[in-house]
Amino acid sequence: MTTNPAERLVDLLDLEQIEVNIFRGRSPQESLQRVFGGQVAGQALVAAGRTTEGDRPVHSLHAYFLRPGRPGVPIVYQVERVRDGRSFTTRRVTAVQQGRTIFNLTASFHKPEEGSFAHQLPPARKVPDPESLPTVTQEITEHLGTLPEQLERMARRQPFDIRYVDRLRWTPEEVENAEPRSAVWMRAVGPLGDDPLVHTCALTYASDMTLLDAVRIPVEPLWGPRGFDMASLDHAMWFHRPFRADEWFLYDQESPIAVGGRGLARGRIHDLEGRLLVSVVQEGLFRKLGA
Repeated sequence: MTTNPAERLVDLLDLEQIEVNIFRGRSPQESLQRVFGGQVAGQALVAAGRTTEGDRPVHSLHAYFLRPGRPGVPIVYQVERVRDGRSFTTRRVTAVQQGRTIFNLTASFHKPEEGSFAHQLPPARKVPDPESLPTVTQEITEHLGTLPEQLERMARRQPFDIRYVDRLRWTPEEVENAEPRSAVWMRAVGPLGDDPLVHTCALTYASDMTLLDAVRIPVEPLWGPRGFDMASLDHAMWFHRPFRADEWFLYDQESPIAVGGRGLARGRIHDLEGRLLVSVVQEGLFRKLGA
């Protein structure tokens, strides 16, 4: 039995094929109320990719979280082969758990080609190198003096090293007048192998981990007791360049609006050289606990 969190992530993304277009994914039994959305999105993308020839990287995905998944219960992924064109391949995936659809995803794969031009905006701001920043575990331990048992268990299972560019805020006073922005450096805690699809699906998993932080920052501290229940509603990603999810990438996140119980967040993922790798947009549901 593997104990390395990166290896466990690779295992989690290694679906069982039970029919030509049907796959089954594990859902670990955890103390969470619902299955982590990034897990479902990553596994659904694996299912979509397994039905292609493998010579066309995914260039975009659009997904909806329809129902919360139950931890510990397998998830079945049904793939519809929508189109196989000369340059593009399209797949639609439905995730089913206990007979109910909990998630659907449409992914498009594009045959690599040389473009006639290229450009990108520079990163929004300069940030410290990841190695100069403390890990989340170090920041929590520094503030609390020790790591609570539940957080220690979570830290042992965490497949990504996450380092916040701005130090964590712990009190309402610290978040007062804060802009709805957040940035983290991330990378898998161990090697993920050389399959590009695994790296794409691993980063898809990671993309759901901190994106809604930007919505919460002006309202409450990111760590400590929560005043709001939040859930991902939909998720979209555009993959611009090849990358490795076990190398450092900067996830720069902002929330342009939160209104009507929903908050919109968008993120840009850059590598150490400042090259834009992936663009992400997500909307989340926010409800005051006890309301």
